[in-house]
Amino acid sequence: PAPRQPVSRTTTRRHRTGHAGRPRTSRPIRPRLRRAHPSPSSPNIGPTRPQSGATSPLSSCRLSAESPPESGSHRALHRAASIASSSDAGAAGRHQEATCPPVSRCAAVFASDPPVGYHFTCGGRLTLLAHKTAVYKMSEFLELEALDGIRMPWNVIPGTREDAVSCVVPVSAIYTPLKSIPDMPVVPYAPLRCRMCRSILNPFSRVDYNAKIWLCTFCFQRNQFPQHYSSISENNLPPELFPQYTTIEYISTAETGPVMPPVFIFVVDTCIIEEEIGYLKSALAQATELLPDNSLIGFITFGTYVQVHELGFGLLPKSYVFKGTKEVSKEQILEQMCFFAGKQKPTTGVIAGTRDGLSSESISRFLVPASECEFVLNSVIEELQKDPWHIPADQRASRCTGAALSVAASLLGVCVPGSGARIMAFVGGPSTEGPGSIVSKSLTEPIRSHKDLDKDSAPLFDKAVKFYDQIAKQLVHQGHVLDLFACAVDQVGVAEMKVAIEKTGGIVVLAESFGHSVFKDSLLRIFQSADNGLGLSFNGILEINCSKDVKIQGIIGPCSSLEKKSPLSADTVIGQGNTSAWKMCGLDKKTSLCFVYDISRKVGPDTVAQQTGEQLYLQFVT
Repeated sequence: PAPRQPVSRTTTRRHRTGHAGRPRTSRPIRPRLRRAHPSPSSPNIGPTRPQSGATSPLSSCRLSAESPPESGSHRALHRAASIASSSDAGAAGRHQEATCPPVSRCAAVFASDPPVGYHFTCGGRLTLLAHKTAVYKMSEFLELEALDGIRMPWNVIPGTREDAVSCVVPVSAIYTPLKSIPDMPVVPYAPLRCRMCRSILNPFSRVDYNAKIWLCTFCFQRNQFPQHYSSISENNLPPELFPQYTTIEYISTAETGPVMPPVFIFVVDTCIIEEEIGYLKSALAQATELLPDNSLIGFITFGTYVQVHELGFGLLPKSYVFKGTKEVSKEQILEQMCFFAGKQKPTTGVIAGTRDGLSSESISRFLVPASECEFVLNSVIEELQKDPWHIPADQRASRCTGAALSVAASLLGVCVPGSGARIMAFVGGPSTEGPGSIVSKSLTEPIRSHKDLDKDSAPLFDKAVKFYDQIAKQLVHQGHVLDLFACAVDQVGVAEMKVAIEKTGGIVVLAESFGHSVFKDSLLRIFQSADNGLGLSFNGILEINCSKDVKIQGIIGPCSSLEKKSPLSADTVIGQGNTSAWKMCGLDKKTSLCFVYDISRKVGPDTVAQQTGEQLYLQFVT
């Protein structure tokens, strides 16, 4: 399948707001549910859907709004969510504006005292009728989640910091960046950003059509529309200002860079029995047939030593061998694998990719398009054999898993930094050799257990975790993913390796054997996850903008902090915090992240006088 062009998305939702001005009673309550949001199927209010037009920027927006999204994994998504802060919803005449949390939270919330700051229309006790009513209205919440891919525990959030602190359930949101949204427009240009806070134009922005100025929703900065928006008017809106397009994608090479083919490096353990090698060879042969023709493939095997196979040399099998007891750096990769053969190596600077002097011919020796290396790759897979080194009866196999992953990470850092790549490690036992080892070779020493970890009596654990933490930082910097397929009855060291897998958004598959259906089906599903592509996205950056009264405590999920200091960061850190931007090396359409927020507004004369209807906004840019 052809690679998809880079794109970008916008999501916006509107909620009622208010302020908790007086203490609430603590008796159980029964919510009275009302529709607070228009149904997606309801008629749109405002300008009609854009039709195909001329070739001006505005008309080109209309043309792409009618077209389905392209296939592939490169997209930049931008979402904005309008969230209501809680207010004095208990005043008379406001009962029709209050809503209830999703039914999954009702049983836990209303069985105890209602949290201060979350005030809903209610009366009497929580009875079976309340549960039946909530189930009846659950479809409304599902419709809202389907619109933008955002799930929140509350429809009304606390209006002040004091109310937020008293609530048991935090102010949070679970967000799926690549969620499939039907009828979502894809526009063929870059998003329009605020010159002050860099947030993106959205349906909640105020627009002066005469002066061609728009007001930023977050910092209230006035921004001039560029020249290609000169024909904008109330009857001629670009898609990003349509109220129903709270989620939108932009095709933007300038924002995300050029389209690069995905890279896959298979790191295969050979310290397993012949029967397991047969199962693994069969699974690898099936998986390589499903890869796109333009994807680049590398192949590494390891046992006592690490072998990097040169797939670009088809005359005879050829590989470079590294000792398994030492970590391999990028400089050693460049020197020992002859990347500068016949050329002078630069004396200063970091060498990474073709832009720093590496020729495409030298890179194509180890990373070869799938359409060009099919015969050589199948030959290497068919000739896989058990590690030839002798294993004494009282010892474990000499397996250098850490050194092999170090070689794979350094090879990707040298050849394709910043492009989408995955290291897919197939491991059949514990690492006993070199960096990252979890147990010695002697069978008299048992593998560490949970009790050993609790008592801090696992001598190799901390050292191995530190090693894989360095691997994780290197992979995150390069934008690459580590996947682990561990098929063994014994432990393989997932507890040590999990830091690298979690931070890069990798996949872990555990099975007893490479012939088990769990392993074979999981491996095939990775490459069969989309009709027009792999369904895998790489090297993403997620940013967030929010109103001044909302702070970000952090993210829980498969990402890593970019340490981008911002006034939006809260003092309390949960997960990956102290930043407003995160790196996601690998994600797909089901990858979800949990954002935890903090309300910074304090109680005062101004907050008491706040009127109901104030809006708070959140914007996600991927």
